[in-house]
Amino acid sequence: MLSDILHGTAALIIDYAALLLLLLLLTLIGVIIYMYIVDVRQTRHAIRRNYPVIGRFRYWFEHLGEFFRQYFFAMDREELPFNRAQRSWVYQAAKNIDTTTAFGSTRPLNQAGDIVFLNALFPKLKHEFKNAEPVRFGEGYAREPYAAASVFNISAMSFGSLSSVAVRALSNGAKQAGIWMNTGEGGLSPYHLSGGCDIVFQIGTAKYGVRDEEGNLSDDKLQEIAAHQEVKMIELKLAQGAKPGKGGILPAEKVTAEIAAIRGIPEGKASLSPNGHTDIESLEQLLDKIHHIRSVSGLPVGFKTVIGQSHWLRELCELIQAKGLDYAPDFITIDSGDGGTGAAPQSLIDFMGLPIKRSLPIVVNTLLEYGLRERIRVITSGKLINPANVAWALCVGADVVVSARGFMFSLGCIQALQCNKNTCPTGITTHDPDLQEGLDPHNKANRVAHFAKNMLKELDVIAHSCGVENVRHLNRSHAQIINEHGLPEPMELVFPEATPKSEYQK
Repeated sequence: MLSDILHGTAALIIDYAALLLLLLLLTLIGVIIYMYIVDVRQTRHAIRRNYPVIGRFRYWFEHLGEFFRQYFFAMDREELPFNRAQRSWVYQAAKNIDTTTAFGSTRPLNQAGDIVFLNALFPKLKHEFKNAEPVRFGEGYAREPYAAASVFNISAMSFGSLSSVAVRALSNGAKQAGIWMNTGEGGLSPYHLSGGCDIVFQIGTAKYGVRDEEGNLSDDKLQEIAAHQEVKMIELKLAQGAKPGKGGILPAEKVTAEIAAIRGIPEGKASLSPNGHTDIESLEQLLDKIHHIRSVSGLPVGFKTVIGQSHWLRELCELIQAKGLDYAPDFITIDSGDGGTGAAPQSLIDFMGLPIKRSLPIVVNTLLEYGLRERIRVITSGKLINPANVAWALCVGADVVVSARGFMFSLGCIQALQCNKNTCPTGITTHDPDLQEGLDPHNKANRVAHFAKNMLKELDVIAHSCGVENVRHLNRSHAQIINEHGLPEPMELVFPEATPKSEYQK
């Protein structure tokens, strides 16, 4: 009796399964017929009209190609914007696992523009190591000067561009590593403050977070920002590497009620910053604004830009010498023309602005020539996510290097190229709560800290091999640059170090 019941039940299940399968098959056939009719009748896409249904796979494969290329087809050192070798080092450093490799380098050693460090015959031994001196900003000019312990810090990334969990992870990781983080132009959020790390507050062209109802700079709100003990410096953003000459872009779907409140803008509407500051249209106005912000906040103040046309650098230095050092920026942040965390038109992200390999020597040499190198600190960024790249910048003369995408990789970024959408698969640049669930801020904070600490550790390895006590002592004599013939040339010849003009010599 029981067996009959079981057989009957099994037969019934099979019948239902067969019926369900038949319904699914008929539904699939119906969908295909519907797509076929739509494709042959539409006139917008030639491929779909000529190859109904099948032509739709083109868009799917095109989309998936962004992801599969990096895993199956690209060689370790050929992918852009960051190749697998560059990303792998960051991933390993962030996980605090072995970053060594075996059996020789896979990097071509004859590519024009690449760097070769010069090891000393007698490298520094452990008892000769010394901690890097703090980098001092605004000393003698700001009421509250800042001594930065680290030469490697987190570059500007806004809350809004990044998710709340990503910003929390960066803040807590920065505190663990003893480094600063830059807020980006999106204002100061509770997530920036959550870790208690040092913060550089950025003022963008829309004055988010410090704007009045008309969009002008509010001194009262500026004082409120400066009152936070975590805020150590203020950076006036003139341009960023992803889109020099164009303001920030935050799509409407990312402008939540919280982001709108922090920025002081309408909810649910795309947030487009002006191309430039409406109240700064000359070098004199720039210096006056820097002096004003420093006076109101009491903090060191500098500006960030991308070098393109560079004649203004000399004009700026001459104007500083004429107005007085109290009007000088406490630092200049130089972003590379190949920056990329922000959404940008391809014409700008591909072709606008000088790369950091060209712009950094120009800035450092101009400051040296006008006797302003000690007064104005130089911060630099732009694809500097590996120790050799950072050490190169320090050799050229940067005081501090900052990175955005390097720290995104430490959070787990897979270079999915979805930053300008609300679909980031790792939860870093999305405000979709389901996607944010994948990012554990506690775990990722540890990875952020590991990445920073391992970067500083390996920078010291390079410095000690070059025969100096720490990375702050690296200079142009410690490296050579591969020329167009594939041969190394002294960096001092490729980028000769300027000497102060006689009137500016001490």
